[in-house]
Amino acid sequence: MGGAAAVGTAGASLLLPPASADSGTRPKHYDSFPRRGEMENRWAMVVDLRRCVGCRACTVACKSENNVPDGVFRTWLRYEEVGTYPDTRPRYLPVFCNHCDNPPCVPVCPVKATYKRDDGLVLIDYDDCIGCGYCIQACPYGARHINTTQRTADKCTLCVHRLEAEQQPACVTTCIGRALMVGDLNDPDSDVSRLVAELPVQTLKPEQGTDPMVFYIGLDGRLARGAIP
Repeated sequence: MGGAAAVGTAGASLLLPPASADSGTRPKHYDSFPRRGEMENRWAMVVDLRRCVGCRACTVACKSENNVPDGVFRTWLRYEEVGTYPDTRPRYLPVFCNHCDNPPCVPVCPVKATYKRDDGLVLIDYDDCIGCGYCIQACPYGARHINTTQRTADKCTLCVHRLEAEQQPACVTTCIGRALMVGDLNDPDSDVSRLVAELPVQTLKPEQGTDPMVFYIGLDGRLARGAIP
């Protein structure tokens, strides 16, 4: 992690400055995070672990929807037995890219292929990505991998193509327990806003200061510690 932090510091100077008022355009790479005041929408996910049954339908749906190559995953599931035998029970933890408000993967990219959009999504420009792996090292959640087919970095996009078509991500529509919810955190009437406001939620590795946009209900500490490679 020390090496990744060092790369992150060096890469910060690669970011473009905020667009000026008269420029007419807004760059997709920012020199500071978050820009919450300028976000009309702010996508976030809530994972209700009380409802997760460990079926892995989210993992399968993600691979099918996004044509993810064999051997790598955009979505994966952590499993652990908790309690003391014979009174044990299974606990499951779906893990995704956290689309952080302060993403460490963005400033380390030497070609600015990884960027954060004004709706909060952290995405990769595959045409620009050179597959150097700096962003993979910088991510404290192990959420990125090299796509061996296209030879670029890759990860969960929250099915941005579906969101833009006003559809839910494939993992959400496939979840049989309705444990996954994606919505606009800037909309106080959305399900994710209501759940985050009304229930105790947690994020993975909050000490990293990345401000993850994936919130968990009922997160077990042992699962959280074992979730990250």
